[in-house]
Amino acid sequence: MQRFFAGIASRSAYLMGHPMAFLLSVLACLVWAGTGPLFNYSDTWQLVINTGTTVLTFLAVFLIQNSQNRDGAAIQAKLDEILRSVADARTGFVGIEHLTDEEIAKIKSALEREVLQVSKGDADQPAETVEELLEACHDPDVDAPAKVPIS
Repeated sequence: MQRFFAGIASRSAYLMGHPMAFLLSVLACLVWAGTGPLFNYSDTWQLVINTGTTVLTFLAVFLIQNSQNRDGAAIQAKLDEILRSVADARTGFVGIEHLTDEEIAKIKSALEREVLQVSKGDADQPAETVEELLEACHDPDVDAPAKVPIS
């Protein structure tokens, strides 16, 4: 069932992002607007476009979100593999996508401070180093971040 839905979601996301989908949507709106005088701009005439666009938007949200979730997970797995395979990479970055926004912001700030210090040749230690922040966010008994949700 999941593979079937994933296939539909991927195909739908591709088709909805295609230029022809936009042109067909514009054409449908023009046809609808052109029929306004024929239906005396009635409430039913207005309801047709309102209902159609609402239902399509509602369904598209779920299909696109599913595709983005899979794409995001695949990208994270690829980045984690790069971090694991590069000799000088800090493997503590693997899994940080599971941390809170605040924890990620602190790590990002520490990285930016580190880059500035290296570029200026400054040897002063920042308030919190990247390693300290990564260590604080990981469970010492496990190789995965402490915040990883259990599925």
